[in-house]
Amino acid sequence: MESMTLEEKIQYWIEISEYDLETAKSLMQVKRYLYVGFMCHQAIEKIIKGYYFKVHQKTPPYSHNLPTLSEESGIYAEMSGEYKDFLDFLTPLNVKARYPSYKKKVLEILDENRCKEILIKTEELYSWIKEKLLTK
Repeated sequence: MESMTLEEKIQYWIEISEYDLETAKSLMQVKRYLYVGFMCHQAIEKIIKGYYFKVHQKTPPYSHNLPTLSEESGIYAEMSGEYKDFLDFLTPLNVKARYPSYKKKVLEILDENRCKEILIKTEELYSWIKEKLLTK
């Protein structure tokens, strides 16, 4: 990544976040609900990191905490309360999807309807951040 231009690095973050969003959609089709939430988290995390990179022109912090990453990138202050609440909802899905002790609890809240809702909200927030990223 060192030899890439600023625009190439930003494009890198966009591409990997889009890949994760498409993966979430694919997992939804095969009813892998636990990982739909996980991949939605990943997509939002990576697009925020792309925004962070553009603003600070340095590697984003190694963190999975979406509100913190958003604050450090500077985009959090521009977010609606609904988007901020959604970040709070998504953040634990990254960690809890990984550990067996949490999987059962997470699966209790991630049914088909809830995952459809999460995907819709993820796509909305993703598009909003991407637009900011490309126009700032």
